[in-house]
Amino acid sequence: MLHDMGGHFGSGHISFRRERGMGMKVTRRQFFKVCGAGLGSSSVVALGFPVGDAQAEVRQFKLARSSETRNTCPYCSVSCGLIMHSLGDRAKNAEPSIFHIEGDPDHPVNRGTLCPKGAGLVDFVHSPNRLKYPEYRAPGSNEWRRISWDEAFTRVARLMKDDRDRNFIARNAAGATVNRWLTTGFLAASASSNETGYITHKVVRSTGLLAFDNQARV
Repeated sequence: MLHDMGGHFGSGHISFRRERGMGMKVTRRQFFKVCGAGLGSSSVVALGFPVGDAQAEVRQFKLARSSETRNTCPYCSVSCGLIMHSLGDRAKNAEPSIFHIEGDPDHPVNRGTLCPKGAGLVDFVHSPNRLKYPEYRAPGSNEWRRISWDEAFTRVARLMKDDRDRNFIARNAAGATVNRWLTTGFLAASASSNETGYITHKVVRSTGLLAFDNQARV
């Protein structure tokens, strides 16, 4: 039963009374809020929107449509395994973009766990300061110039070859064969697989290099 306490709806509050004398007082502002909510809901239904389905909809899992790529963390020497999730189909000329990185639960090193540095790798990947291409600074210059990968590999190979030809030691003073190259060193990265590390070690030692170390010890 609706009873107007003041004789009209604009003079204070409205009382909703029930059969046994128990009432609930509602202010004028609350009354119009209830009416507005009801009108809005009925309008949405009238326009054909399935309100029930919208309320029952579950948020889609963000990794459902992502592509998984396994990799190794580039930081310390622990070499934790990663799973990188990306969106974008190369077949449709859409550049893939990594949006989530997590530990690989099947990796024997970290078993799915990551340290704070590894957990923040998404920011590292998308950092505007990340170096993505080889750059070269000429002697005496104060500027870095971007070069192609072919130019970088060719220059490194040429400099190594020239230095080895000048300083390679085939025999020592006693005449024993030593095949040493002591004027160049090689620093390897820890974010590599066992197979990559083995091949790198074989190639470097075959040139006669003795100064060969890993990033993890520096």
